[in-house]
Amino acid sequence: MLSQTFTILNPSGFHARPTKVFVQAASAYPCKVNVIKGSKKVNGKSSLSMLTLGIQLNEEVTLEVDGEQEEQALQALGELLTKIFEE
Repeated sequence: MLSQTFTILNPSGFHARPTKVFVQAASAYPCKVNVIKGSKKVNGKSSLSMLTLGIQLNEEVTLEVDGEQEEQALQALGELLTKIFEE
């Protein structure tokens, strides 16, 4: 299992559009993907679960991946968490 903490840079936080992009990317990997904010841990392959975190600008979230292709998943999904999406 690998994990890393990332700071959200998108000015609007992680709303529906970036969440959809993240979930689609996470679903392409066979490993488990979890996103943790504070004490709440959710499935990173579920849009609804991701939206319940209410991730805002400059908040830190921890990405946790476990299983096949976890290193590639951590790198690619970490980049999406810190990406600034065009609105």
